[in-house]
Amino acid sequence: MKRLDWYIIGKFLGTFFLSIVLILSIAVVFDLTEKLDNFYENQVPLREIVFDYYLNFLPYYLDMFSQLFIFISVIFFTSKMAGNSEIIAILAAGVSYERFLRPYLLTATFLFAFSFGLGGWLIPRASERMLNFTDKYVEKFTRENARNVQMVVGEGTVLYIESFQIRTRVGYRVSLEHFDGKTLTQRITADRIRHLEDYNWRLETFTDRRFDGMRETLIQGASMDTVIPILPEEMFITAEQAQQMTNTELYRYIQKQRERGAGNVKAFETEWYSRFAGPLGAFIMTLLGVTLSSKKVRGGMGKNLGIGVTLTALYILFSTVSTTFSVSGVMSPFMSVWLPNIIFLIIALMLYLRVRR
Repeated sequence: MKRLDWYIIGKFLGTFFLSIVLILSIAVVFDLTEKLDNFYENQVPLREIVFDYYLNFLPYYLDMFSQLFIFISVIFFTSKMAGNSEIIAILAAGVSYERFLRPYLLTATFLFAFSFGLGGWLIPRASERMLNFTDKYVEKFTRENARNVQMVVGEGTVLYIESFQIRTRVGYRVSLEHFDGKTLTQRITADRIRHLEDYNWRLETFTDRRFDGMRETLIQGASMDTVIPILPEEMFITAEQAQQMTNTELYRYIQKQRERGAGNVKAFETEWYSRFAGPLGAFIMTLLGVTLSSKKVRGGMGKNLGIGVTLTALYILFSTVSTTFSVSGVMSPFMSVWLPNIIFLIIALMLYLRVRR
């Protein structure tokens, strides 16, 4: 590590965190203005506003804006260095372009680790506390009743519950169907289903129909205990809650759903892949920013910033649009998440080869 490395690292991190602090301050002011009436009407204690809401609000938006401001920060201070002929002096002193890039990539590595830890463990817990606060004081959105629950709970086993109450842990109008391939082999219907403990459930007023070719066996009874590999809380998990799971929880949930044979995990797989693709964007945005702004051009910093903001907007737009391809089934979750990174990495490498020459 030379003085040049520390100089560039200091410029990079200083510009990045200053930009983030400014944008987060603006975000907090706008959010506070919007929710001030709710805080006043519900007489929310100041301590809860600060520690339960805004301290959990900041990490979420920090991660959201990080890729944008990595790119903008690199373009801003590198253009300034180029405008002051600092980069010309560095290269003229015998420093290769690859050596010049080293402190940029070291800083990008630090920001990658920072963003990965933030998005994988801190933000899910912060989002959970922030949403609990919002549900309590701002807008009620948690559900106590789930309706028309249909889930694959095992290989070839489908559970349907018309209505389930989380408070009483009782569901109504239930069917449990078992398939061998595409052939229905057993269908159990019941008026009620009651959760006992773990994966143990009790079916009340049930009818059990078993099919063996053209033969059918019918069993009816008042109650029957059975094992169904599902917990009541899983009926209330939605795609939006993927953001509230840590990397470990998200991975286990996806694996569990795959073992069951469930096919409704695309939103969770998309979130899983984005936990890696997003932080790795720090390297792409850094390389792209350096190659765009390290050459002194007519128009100076303003031109580079204009190009940078346009490319960043395209990157964010492309990332948002491509994830919808996964939900619609046009593209796999992996490819829909990584496609923007692949395209912009190619652009960055092309610019790097041109600038290096």
